[in-house]
Amino acid sequence: MELFSEYFKKGHILSKIDARVKLLVSLTILVMVLSYKAFVFPLLVLGLCTLLTLGMKIPLRVFLLRVSQPLFIASMIVILKFLFSGNDALFSLHIVGIKLSGHKDGLIEGLKIASRILGATSVIAVLGFSTPLTEFIAGLSWLRVPRGFIEVLMFAYRYIFVLFEDAMVIYNAQKNRLGYSNIRRGLVSFGTLAGSLVLKAFEHSHNITVSMIQRGYDGNIPMLKHKPFSLSEVFVSVLLISAMGVLWKI
Repeated sequence: MELFSEYFKKGHILSKIDARVKLLVSLTILVMVLSYKAFVFPLLVLGLCTLLTLGMKIPLRVFLLRVSQPLFIASMIVILKFLFSGNDALFSLHIVGIKLSGHKDGLIEGLKIASRILGATSVIAVLGFSTPLTEFIAGLSWLRVPRGFIEVLMFAYRYIFVLFEDAMVIYNAQKNRLGYSNIRRGLVSFGTLAGSLVLKAFEHSHNITVSMIQRGYDGNIPMLKHKPFSLSEVFVSVLLISAMGVLWKI
């Protein structure tokens, strides 16, 4: 549960900054990262976000867990681009009747895509580490994000923890009964676990729908009231975006 802990979202300099400012800065940097044609700027953003994460006293293990899945996807893209895309061949191999060729231009293109993935992921990770969910949702509401999306986001975040606890209870019960003693029994136990979680998700959704309707829920979710923007925060944000824009143009 440490991966989802709210403890990391307070007690550092970014926790005091308005969520709307962090959202706008993050979205601007995301656009720069995704629109950059090389891989230097995204890697620079990745390095800065890593240093910023360590400066916020976030354990490196937690940060690596956050970026592990995008890192795997980026690695697969690099391999596929290297082996199956491009014209400038570096080598050619025949394995079990299959011809594999490594391409220099495919490798470069794959590294560009991978750098954009990791750079964008690191920006989102820093935003998540520094912003509590309530402030993040309030910022999305201020940005006029559709209410239906915000509602789904709130309930999904709420029931991540409920389903995680249900999964741990079922898993521990299966493990105590040697449900993972071999590969075959492990696959059967995992299928049972997944099916049970699906049923529990439907059950929880029905219960929460009934309880909210009984309490007069009409689809309107009251959000936090926003305080006026701080001039110092806006000034620093403009300077940061301007500096990143200069690096993006280089």
